[in-house]
Amino acid sequence: MTKQPSSGALARRNGGQILVDQLRQHGARRVFLVPGESYLPCIDALNEHRDAIEPIVCRQESGAAYMAEAYGKLTGDPGICFVTRGPGATNASIGVHTAFQDSTPMILFVGQVGNNFVEREAFQEIDYRRMFGPMAKWVAQIDATDRIPEYIARAWRVATSGRPGPVVLALPEDTLWGEAEVADAEPMPRLHVYPGQPQLDELKARLAKAERPFLLLGGSGWTAEAQQQIAEFAKRFALPVGVAWRRLECFDQRNPLFAGHVGMGMDGDLRQRLIDCDLLIAVGTRLGEATSEGYSWITSPEPRQSLVHVYPDPEELGRVYRADLAINADVVGFAQSLGELQPDSEPRWQQATHQANQQYLATREPQPAPGELNLDRVGLCVDRLLDGKGCVTVGAGNYALYPHRFVRFSGLGSSLAPTVGSMGYGLPAAISSKLEFPERPAVCFAGDGCFQMNLQELGVALQYRLGIVVLVFNNGMWGTIRAHQERDFPGREIALTFTNPAFTTLVEAYGGQGRVVERDEDVEPALRWALEFAERERLPVLIELRYESDYIAPGQRLSEIRDAALARIAEQTAAD
Repeated sequence: MTKQPSSGALARRNGGQILVDQLRQHGARRVFLVPGESYLPCIDALNEHRDAIEPIVCRQESGAAYMAEAYGKLTGDPGICFVTRGPGATNASIGVHTAFQDSTPMILFVGQVGNNFVEREAFQEIDYRRMFGPMAKWVAQIDATDRIPEYIARAWRVATSGRPGPVVLALPEDTLWGEAEVADAEPMPRLHVYPGQPQLDELKARLAKAERPFLLLGGSGWTAEAQQQIAEFAKRFALPVGVAWRRLECFDQRNPLFAGHVGMGMDGDLRQRLIDCDLLIAVGTRLGEATSEGYSWITSPEPRQSLVHVYPDPEELGRVYRADLAINADVVGFAQSLGELQPDSEPRWQQATHQANQQYLATREPQPAPGELNLDRVGLCVDRLLDGKGCVTVGAGNYALYPHRFVRFSGLGSSLAPTVGSMGYGLPAAISSKLEFPERPAVCFAGDGCFQMNLQELGVALQYRLGIVVLVFNNGMWGTIRAHQERDFPGREIALTFTNPAFTTLVEAYGGQGRVVERDEDVEPALRWALEFAERERLPVLIELRYESDYIAPGQRLSEIRDAALARIAEQTAAD
């Protein structure tokens, strides 16, 4: 960090130096970037922070933004991403959208044309306020060098407070090249929002009257301590616990209270349990479209269940659902407040909670599959070999249902999955996890289409010697869309298949190793080899899973979806 003179006079620094000094002051340990001439002073300033801030040079801005977003999920601090103006910003926008819908703290810095050229549609000029306004918590442009500390302090605060999310700051060239004598801004301690005692008393009273309660956890901002506190609360009240869509890291799924992953594609028994529950305690989750399965098992605006909704943003409370008890608190503040809450008698629903856990365990039983490779068993094998250690990442696609159903996630940092359903996320997220926790395994599940959206980031794994394991599900098509196509236009498949490269050869070009697996008996030896190679050589490993394309999801076949759709159409035609 640039030192201030001992006499008390302020050092004269350029904008890049001031900005990077502020990042260090606020605790940034890593920045993800694709270099651009528009913010060269910031790149140069990193020289003075080699001992504290690690720059990760990415291959494309979407990969950089995804890595920063994953960093925000893993640490609770803003993931920092630098990109150049115009094309760089547009490429990075997918990471900003992911951070917004996933409520992840993130700061995207975008180079901008100088103020002397602005509003002329100069080279690569974009109005970032208009571009990012709907997908960020705050978008601003720093037009004065001496105000950089103020903007960085505010950006950090906005990204991490209330419902966390992304901030975008545009950096005009004259701001970064300009100089100023300005004091650093000290970071503020993070604030937590706590429930009031009357709300806790009412929560206890509602639990005392309930017959079929259910605790649903989700959202962001969790700490290991908060997760432990919420688990102790659930144990005292013998509550069945579910996790919201793709928030699998919010609760240790080896816990005997765990009832399942709530959202699209969930088990029918779990769905019915949610419909029938008479008290739903939703903590940290918005109860969005994916978690609610299209606002079906919980209806808007009046839920059939008695709803206790705990959320850090008061504007979200009542936005979609009218809660019987709305509590404006973040997950840390709420969890800390539950310590004194004790049941006055033995909970009446203990047997139902045990049954919910048994039903969850039953969903992990592998189902028959066509061909010689059963993907259910692949998920179970990964679960067995990881044994609660490491991080599993996914992007988007039906293949993600296999780890989500068959891997038991163990809490904070064990899962990185975009709730926004963005493709190409898994590989950059696995890289970010391995950078943050080099001693833990990082396993990326990726569809063949999803993987190819950001496969160039294997170069980051090579450059920084990161031993990640990538499982590529190769069925030669956009599988999720194909399933929808068969439901809506059965037997009319078109424009959804593609020819894949030799994935194992591709990973070798990036210094790693690869294997093809086509039979059940080869899965465990290949996974053991991959995990050992990744740990020993600190290089990427890829396992290409080749399987019957009819095998589209756990317990589902494309041919069955098509046949059901054709039968429905025939029935409708006959009725007409």
